Amino acid sequence: MNQKLSICNDALQPIQQPLEVIENLILNIRGKQVMLDRDLARLYGVETKVLNQAVKRNIERFPEDFMFQLTKEEFENWKSQIVTSNWKSQNATSNSIVKGARKCPYAFTENGIAMLSGLLNSPIAIHVNIQIMRAFVAMRHTLLNNNQLFNRIENIEHHQLLMIERQDKTESQIETLFQALSKYELPKENVFYNNQLFDAHILMSQLIESAQKRIVVIDNYVDASVLTLLSKRKQEVSAEIYTYKMSDQFSLDLEKHNAQYPVVEVYVSKKSHDRFLIIDNTVYHVGASIKDLGKKLCAVIQMSSITPEEIIGKVQTTHS
Repeated sequence: MNQKLSICNDALQPIQQPLEVIENLILNIRGKQVMLDRDLARLYGVETKVLNQAVKRNIERFPEDFMFQLTKEEFENWKSQIVTSNWKSQNATSNSIVKGARKCPYAFTENGIAMLSGLLNSPIAIHVNIQIMRAFVAMRHTLLNNNQLFNRIENIEHHQLLMIERQDKTESQIETLFQALSKYELPKENVFYNNQLFDAHILMSQLIESAQKRIVVIDNYVDASVLTLLSKRKQEVSAEIYTYKMSDQFSLDLEKHNAQYPVVEVYVSKKSHDRFLIIDNTVYHVGASIKDLGKKLCAVIQMSSITPEEIIGKVQTTHS
């Protein structure tokens, strides 16, 4: 026969608690929202053993999804949580509950607590059960809102992770490109055919721009176009020209160039027939005058059999 739990006048007095405090007594154990027998007993105003005895007499009403007993590990975890709970801060007797708790408590799910209402025979118990049911509803709303917030945070973190991965990939690609460019060397031999003026101009520009210290041009037929090329060099790179003669027009072009750009030193020398271009410590043999490069079949070849100093030493003469 089912027996009901009566709350006598001499039973422990129930402690009226606001909704927030009851919510703090709802624990997450085994993935379920539950309340422990000790907390329920205090709310109902009965002793814990009295509550559990009534449940055992009606055990068929409490399957495992309604009620279960905590393991020792779960019990120790609960004891550590209750030390900092609002229940302790507002109820001095909770100290004795924790200290006196030796047997692992029983946990009641929301369905189990609702089933308890059939065992309790008191207006106070009905009032407490209503408070508890409201607390469970409020807790579900809180969890739902938190889950939505966590999902949004997770989405933001996912997008941030994708952005970081893409940024890392882009930086890696840029680094690979820079490494490739740092290893890039201009061809040692370049052949230009009739009217490949632009290709020849691009090669000369690349050579001029690659210079780090000095540029030396040995060419008997220079004009303003050579000065234009030399204006592309870095500010700290020196520039010298050795040529057969200085025309009045070229002298005027040189004066205007030097007034605006880093100075180009020009020397008159009649000791060279071929054209040469020296970039730092590299000598190039140029098959045509730089101003005419690309008009007809010619070649630009990097030389390794002679040093820049040997070339310059053979063409040096008095400054014009």
